[in-house]
Amino acid sequence: MGLVSDLLHYTLDGDRTLPIVVFLHGFLGSSEEFDPVVSLLAGRFCCLRIDLPGHGKTQVAGGEECYAIAPTARAIIRLLDHLAMPPTYLMGYSMGGRLALYLALHYDARFPKVMLESASPGLKTEAERVARRHHDFALAQRLETDFAGFLAEWYEQPLFRSLKQHPQFETMIQNRLKNDPATLATSLRCMGTGMQPSLWQQLSRHQSPVLGVVGACDRKFITIYQEMAMLCSTLHVAISPDTGHNVHLENPEFMASCIQSFFCDRDPLICS
Repeated sequence: MGLVSDLLHYTLDGDRTLPIVVFLHGFLGSSEEFDPVVSLLAGRFCCLRIDLPGHGKTQVAGGEECYAIAPTARAIIRLLDHLAMPPTYLMGYSMGGRLALYLALHYDARFPKVMLESASPGLKTEAERVARRHHDFALAQRLETDFAGFLAEWYEQPLFRSLKQHPQFETMIQNRLKNDPATLATSLRCMGTGMQPSLWQQLSRHQSPVLGVVGACDRKFITIYQEMAMLCSTLHVAISPDTGHNVHLENPEFMASCIQSFFCDRDPLICS
C-alpha cells in the first residue's frame, strides 16, 4: 500500500481566493515551523503547510519506500487534487526544498513559481551518493538510539552556527523533539541527499521562475545556487544578511518579503 494523500497532515491558513503558497519544511521540522512567516503573510496569501512523511502529524500507510522523494511528490499532487487546488506557488526549505525542486521539474504546470530556501539539486555523481548514503544510514542509527544526542551533534554543523545564537533556538529544539525518532530515521534513510536522484541535468530545461533564498553566512549553498544559476536561466538568488542555513527562522521578515515580492511579480531583492 502506498502513501495516501489524506494521511498527509496539513494546515490551511487564509482565504482560498488569495494567491496560494504551499510550504514544505526541512528534515527534523514540521509545518509549524513556518508560523512566524505565515503570520507575516496574513491577508495576502493562502498558506498550505504540509507535514512530510516521518515528520509532524503525518502518518504513512505502507513501507519505507513510501518515504522516498517520488512517492512523496505524488502524494502531494494527490493532496492538491483532493483539495481542488488550482496551480499554486511552492516554497521549500532544505529537504523540503529538494522536494520542491523535484516537484517543479516533474509537475511544472502545477507550480508557476518556486522558491527554494537553502536547497540543492542533489549530488552530481553516483560515487558521491553512495558515500552520502553510508553517512546518512549511520546518522539514522544514531538518531534512533539517542535522539537528543543526535540533535546536539546535528546542530554543531557549521551551516547552523548563526542559528544556535538565535533566541528561539532552544524552542526549536524542543519542537524537534516532538517528532518520532524512528520515522525521522526512516525519512533520512529514504529521502536523504544520498537517496535523491540528481536533478542537475534537468535544470537547463526548466523555464518557470525560481528564486533561491540563502543566508549570507551559508557559503556552501551560495556556491550551489551560483552553479545552479549557470544551468537554469530562470533562477535568481536572494541573500539574507547575517543569517545561515535556516533563513525562515533567523529572519522571517526577509523570507516574508521575498515571498510577497517574488510571488507578486515585484523585484524579489535579487542579488545576481
